[in-house]
Amino acid sequence: MAALHYEITGNRSAARMVVFVHGFLGSIEDWRPVMERLVPECCCVGVDLPGHGKSTGLNQGAYGFEAAAGCVAEVIKEVGALPVALVGYSMGARIALYLGVRSGHVCNRLVVESAGAGIRDPQERTKRRAQDEAWARKLERGRFEDFLRTWYRQPIFEDLSQDAHRLEQVISQRSANDPRELARAMRGMSVARQPDLWGHLGGVKKPVLCIAGGKDGHYMRIVRQMAALMPNARVCVVPEAGHNVHLEQPDTVAESIRAFVLEE
Repeated sequence: MAALHYEITGNRSAARMVVFVHGFLGSIEDWRPVMERLVPECCCVGVDLPGHGKSTGLNQGAYGFEAAAGCVAEVIKEVGALPVALVGYSMGARIALYLGVRSGHVCNRLVVESAGAGIRDPQERTKRRAQDEAWARKLERGRFEDFLRTWYRQPIFEDLSQDAHRLEQVISQRSANDPRELARAMRGMSVARQPDLWGHLGGVKKPVLCIAGGKDGHYMRIVRQMAALMPNARVCVVPEAGHNVHLEQPDTVAESIRAFVLEE
């Protein structure tokens, strides 16, 4: 039995099985609007990463980056539909990309939303680890709501923070998580713990769809750089979206994923 909690939406006999992995602070619920739009053509599997949603209280080793990726691979094996189309956002996209590079047999199509292939500069990686540790301590020692409001004041979430109604919805949804579990996830699975995969992208032969929001200049540049290195990759920029593209534009993202995973 896979260690991670997962849920299946749709019929297993559908044309394609698509596995969805959320970002930091999220859960299966983040992908629910997109998954529901893909039924009945696709059978969708939502996965809660370690420390998120209902995947809590796991052995400490499960919270490491490679171990978490291995847990996602176990879910894919357990649902019994190898290979699948694998979709990830942010932290989940980094894990999906890792599986696409290191365990290519688990997926034959890959969707990467708002994520990169790792930090190449060792000094920058060390700096980021210190920043992540500071965030983890805030999760453990402060009020969780204060943490969430501070987190979403970061420049990368500027588009979200300007929509007060949507921001309150996100904070309410994120509040269902356990901050101590999230601290474990931050220490083990952040971008600073992601292996540098840039030198391996040229070997990813499967079709890859790289999604970014048109208002997220940082990741729009990164996904274009990644796509240029992968032989069968393409870029989808959603103009009216920021970092969390599928939250802001679920219809557009769902249609892009549908067309990508169902094409011959």
